[in-house]
Amino acid sequence: MTSNETAAPGRRPAAARTTSRDVARAAGVSQAAVSLVLGDKWRGRVSPAKAEAVRTAARELGYRPNLAARSLRMGRTRTALLVVPALTTEFFARVYTGAARVAADHGFGVVLYPSPEGIGPARDPFDSAAATLDGVIASSMAAEALTALRDADLPLVMLDSDPDDERATATVNLDIAGGVRQLTAHLTALGHRRITHLAADVDSWTFDLRARAVAEALETTPGARLRRQPAALGVDAGLHAAHAALTAPGPRPTALLCDDDIIAAGACKAVRRLGLRVPEDVSVTGFDDLALAVAVEPELTTVRLPAEEFGEAGMRALMSVLDGRPAEAPTLPVELVTRGSTAPPATAPGNTTRPGGQ
Repeated sequence: MTSNETAAPGRRPAAARTTSRDVARAAGVSQAAVSLVLGDKWRGRVSPAKAEAVRTAARELGYRPNLAARSLRMGRTRTALLVVPALTTEFFARVYTGAARVAADHGFGVVLYPSPEGIGPARDPFDSAAATLDGVIASSMAAEALTALRDADLPLVMLDSDPDDERATATVNLDIAGGVRQLTAHLTALGHRRITHLAADVDSWTFDLRARAVAEALETTPGARLRRQPAALGVDAGLHAAHAALTAPGPRPTALLCDDDIIAAGACKAVRRLGLRVPEDVSVTGFDDLALAVAVEPELTTVRLPAEEFGEAGMRALMSVLDGRPAEAPTLPVELVTRGSTAPPATAPGNTTRPGGQ
């Protein structure tokens, strides 16, 4: 027992702390390999299988390196900031879960900072960000919240953002445009030609990209008529936007393509309040595949985004930057999930397809 581990008189010794030797024994590797893996310097020196065994053993044993000593040696605080819009859905909670998992494997902590105004400027959450943080990960929807942090000159990984944004040290994206193309292809294959895009009324790269992708996807579809109806991010906003779209002069749209599941839930309410049916009279699609997508009836056709993997990729990029290595800039695939909220339009010739396009 070392001097700083000596139990005080009259007290029982604390339970022995898990050491890197314990992790090495459980993973079947050397202590040096444990240090390389948990310091993220294992590539080319430790096999991927052994690296995963070390990370698994560390998690299962509850091993935590001596961060105070390591920080002194490396001149780091071992803390990253994750800046997101106000937490109104579980999407960013899942992004945090993924980011925190990778951070823990590297002995880092993650501070979650929701922009108080949702997408607008936010004050610096620290007296001195440069002295408190090693790096920042931020969503494009909360980009303006970074204003107070720019002078800190910290590494910045942007999520769901313009890859040409010069503010970012690295960028990690989802295939948002691909997801929109899958949705529009699904609707047009069912026979829809009058489609209204319930577009998120948010000045953000990701929503601008969705609007462009919808327009480009329908440009080559004969007879397609695309309208755009802005909507704030909320169920009530989706309801009002959908009502406006469905009662506007001219032929009624047969499909509402919504920028997220929350807007889509409001759109479904609007359809029913007008005495119409989803999907028999109007098809509705969402985006994100939140828990809400299967809570509504009928369940939403939507695009599933791998939120936890997104957070993991963002944190891995930041770790690479901090270690002086080139950061990967992946675009993660997304998946169309077809459910009961879409079907061929009521006027489609020979319409015998069941709801959901199945």
